[in-house]
Amino acid sequence: QVQLVESGGELVQAGGSLRLSCVGSGRTLGGDAMAWFRQAPGKEREFVSGISWSGGKKVYAESVKGRFTISRDNAKNTVSLQMNSLKTEDTAVYYCAADLDVGFFVRSTPDSYDYWGQGTQVTVSS
Repeated sequence: QVQLVESGGELVQAGGSLRLSCVGSGRTLGGDAMAWFRQAPGKEREFVSGISWSGGKKVYAESVKGRFTISRDNAKNTVSLQMNSLKTEDTAVYYCAADLDVGFFVRSTPDSYDYWGQGTQVTVSS
Protein backbone atom coordinates (compact mmCIF):
# COMPACT_ATOMS: atom_id res chain seq x y z
CA GLN A 1 0.00 0.00 0.00
CA VAL A 2 1.40 3.34 -1.05
CA GLN A 3 1.17 6.23 1.35
CA LEU A 4 1.93 9.82 0.47
CA VAL A 5 2.31 12.43 3.16
CA GLU A 6 2.49 16.12 2.37
CA SER A 7 3.90 18.84 4.58
CA GLY A 8 4.90 22.46 4.42
CA GLY A 9 1.59 24.21 4.01
CA GLU A 10 0.91 27.24 6.17
CA LEU A 11 -0.33 30.80 6.23
CA VAL A 12 1.88 33.18 4.28
CA GLN A 13 1.58 36.73 3.01
CA ALA A 14 1.21 37.49 -0.65
CA GLY A 15 4.60 37.67 -2.30
CA GLY A 16 6.05 35.14 0.08
CA SER A 17 7.38 31.65 -0.50
CA LEU A 18 6.66 28.15 0.71
CA ARG A 19 8.16 24.76 0.03
CA LEU A 20 5.87 21.75 0.05
CA SER A 21 7.21 18.25 0.44
CA CYS A 22 5.68 14.85 -0.20
CA VAL A 23 7.19 11.67 1.19
CA GLY A 24 6.18 8.29 -0.13
CA SER A 25 6.22 4.98 1.69
CA GLY A 26 5.21 1.43 0.91
CA ARG A 27 6.62 1.55 -2.59
CA THR A 28 9.59 2.99 -4.39
CA LEU A 29 8.20 5.85 -6.44
CA GLY A 30 11.32 6.32 -8.53
CA GLY A 31 9.65 4.84 -11.61
CA ASP A 32 6.43 6.84 -11.35
CA ALA A 33 5.39 10.24 -12.51
CA MET A 34 4.42 12.47 -9.60
CA ALA A 35 2.29 15.58 -9.48
CA TRP A 36 0.87 18.28 -7.31
CA PHE A 37 -2.76 19.25 -7.51
CA ARG A 38 -4.73 21.80 -5.54
CA GLN A 39 -8.32 22.36 -4.60
CA ALA A 40 -9.82 25.61 -3.40
CA PRO A 41 -13.19 25.75 -1.63
CA GLY A 42 -16.04 25.33 -4.09
CA LYS A 43 -13.70 24.54 -6.97
CA GLU A 44 -12.60 21.39 -8.71
CA ARG A 45 -9.23 19.85 -8.08
CA GLU A 46 -6.74 21.28 -10.55
CA PHE A 47 -3.34 20.28 -11.81
CA VAL A 48 -0.47 22.43 -10.57
CA SER A 49 2.70 20.68 -11.64
CA GLY A 50 4.07 17.26 -12.48
CA ILE A 51 7.41 15.58 -12.95
CA SER A 52 8.49 12.46 -14.79
CA TRP A 53 10.25 9.59 -13.07
CA SER A 54 13.70 10.86 -13.95
CA GLY A 55 12.93 14.51 -13.35
CA GLY A 56 13.70 15.19 -16.98
CA LYS A 57 10.22 16.37 -17.82
CA LYS A 58 8.42 18.96 -15.75
CA VAL A 59 5.03 20.39 -16.52
CA TYR A 60 3.38 23.42 -14.97
CA ALA A 61 -0.06 24.96 -15.09
CA GLU A 62 -0.03 28.34 -16.78
CA SER A 63 -1.13 29.99 -13.56
CA VAL A 64 2.03 28.94 -11.71
CA LYS A 65 4.60 28.90 -14.48
CA GLY A 66 7.64 30.94 -13.56
CA ARG A 67 6.70 31.00 -9.88
CA PHE A 68 6.63 27.33 -8.84
CA THR A 69 9.34 24.72 -9.26
CA ILE A 70 8.84 20.99 -8.89
CA SER A 71 11.65 18.61 -8.03
CA ARG A 72 12.14 15.08 -6.81
CA ASP A 73 14.70 13.01 -4.95
CA ASN A 74 14.18 9.37 -5.82
CA ALA A 75 16.71 8.23 -3.26
CA LYS A 76 14.54 9.78 -0.55
CA ASN A 77 11.22 8.93 -2.24
CA THR A 78 10.21 12.57 -2.11
CA VAL A 79 8.81 15.22 -4.40
CA SER A 80 8.83 18.91 -3.58
CA LEU A 81 7.15 22.06 -4.78
CA GLN A 82 8.90 25.36 -4.29
CA MET A 83 6.36 28.14 -4.47
CA ASN A 84 7.52 31.72 -4.85
CA SER A 85 5.71 35.01 -5.39
CA LEU A 86 2.59 33.54 -3.88
CA LYS A 87 -0.74 35.11 -4.68
CA THR A 88 -4.02 35.02 -2.80
CA GLU A 89 -5.45 32.88 -5.59
CA ASP A 90 -2.91 30.18 -4.73
CA THR A 91 -4.85 29.51 -1.53
CA ALA A 92 -5.97 25.89 -1.58
CA VAL A 93 -5.35 22.44 -0.21
CA TYR A 94 -2.38 21.01 -2.07
CA TYR A 95 -2.23 17.30 -2.82
CA CYS A 96 0.62 15.07 -3.90
CA ALA A 97 -0.25 12.25 -6.29
CA ALA A 98 1.49 9.27 -7.89
CA ASP A 99 0.82 7.90 -11.37
CA LEU A 100 1.80 4.25 -11.19
CA ASP A 101 0.95 3.53 -14.82
CA VAL A 102 3.19 6.08 -16.49
CA GLY A 103 6.59 7.34 -15.49
CA PHE A 104 8.13 8.97 -18.52
CA PHE A 105 5.54 11.66 -19.12
CA VAL A 106 3.19 13.72 -17.01
CA ARG A 107 -0.59 13.56 -17.13
CA SER A 108 -2.68 16.43 -15.86
CA THR A 109 -6.03 14.84 -15.08
CA PRO A 110 -6.74 13.70 -11.52
CA ASP A 111 -8.22 10.41 -12.74
CA SER A 112 -4.81 9.42 -14.08
CA TYR A 113 -3.32 9.24 -10.60
CA ASP A 114 -3.52 6.19 -8.42
CA TYR A 115 -2.45 7.38 -4.99
CA TRP A 116 -3.02 10.64 -3.17
CA GLY A 117 -1.85 12.24 0.00
CA GLN A 118 -4.14 13.76 2.55
CA GLY A 119 -3.34 17.31 1.50
CA THR A 120 -1.70 20.31 3.11
CA GLN A 121 -3.36 23.70 3.47
CA VAL A 122 -1.75 26.72 1.87
CA THR A 123 -3.30 30.06 2.73
CA VAL A 124 -2.01 33.25 1.16
CA SER A 125 -3.17 36.46 2.77
CA SER A 126 -3.25 39.87 1.14
